[in-house]
Order: sequence, then structure tokens, then C-alpha cells
Amino acid sequence: MSFRVQGLDPRQFQHLIGLSDEDLAARGAKRYVVDAKPGFPDRVEVRDLEVGETAILLNYEHLPADTPYRSRHAIFVGETSEQALELVDALPDAVRCRPISLRAFNASGEMLDADLADGAALTPLIERFFDNPDVSYLHAHYAKRGCYAACITRNDTTAARLKNATR
Repeated sequence: MSFRVQGLDPRQFQHLIGLSDEDLAARGAKRYVVDAKPGFPDRVEVRDLEVGETAILLNYEHLPADTPYRSRHAIFVGETSEQALELVDALPDAVRCRPISLRAFNASGEMLDADLADGAALTPLIERFFDNPDVSYLHAHYAKRGCYAACITRNDTTAARLKNATR
């Protein structure tokens, strides 16, 4: 089963880039200078930021569905992150090196399944969840702190084939 890992669109964070620490605090956000790697996983490029880079910690609604599963949590966004990750049939290192809570959702935002896996062993779990035609997308969360990591979808050609098979 082919899948796609997607980072967040950086445009939604542009209003925070370059703000003073006081202005960030007024918006409920905080700037950090990265002092360890791994340690500050950026959600745009879905990579661990390098020591010396700056990251903004903010609260982000990663599941805006009008269901009991609606959710938001803290995430890091690198101040120099410009291009959202688009990775097909592979997992970024920031996911592969951590334990992951993987959550499967239908098109309405209802959780259908969930499980824990070591990031390096995540691919079989992704494939198992996508074997269920009712699963529309997956959310990967860093299991230790519960932070949203990335969205995983079926690769377009796989989704089209599945849609045609269920008609």
C-alpha cells in the first residue's frame, strides 16, 4: 500500500516568524534555541532541527473535526522552515527514531483504530490501517509527549484505485 507523509503548510505560521519573545508570549507561543538533536522536531519539514536553529513552540489544532476527537497540542515549527514535507513510501528520520502513536480516522474525523509502534517499524502498521477502506487518513504522534508529528494519507494512485474498487 503506497502512502504519503505530509508536513504542515508553513504559511499558517508566517505571522509568528521574527516576532519578539514578548509578542510571541502574547500569542501563547515561545521561541527556543535548539540545544540538542534529536529534541526539537519541526512539523513543517518533519525533521529534527539542528543545534543553533530557532524553533517556535505553539499550540496547534491538528484535528479540527467536529467530533469528540477534535484535538490540539503543542508543536515546534522551525523559524527557517519553508517547504512542507511530501514524502512517498518512506518515513522521515524524525518519525523513524521515536516511538509513535498512530491514529486512524475516517473522513468525518472519527477515530477508527490506534496503536503504538517504534518509528522504524511503523510501515506495516500504516499498511494494516489502510487495508480498512473506511480509514481516510492517519495522524502520527510522538508517543512520549503526545505531540502531533505528521499526517499520513494514501498515495493518490492508491486512493483512486481503492475508490474505484468500492463502487
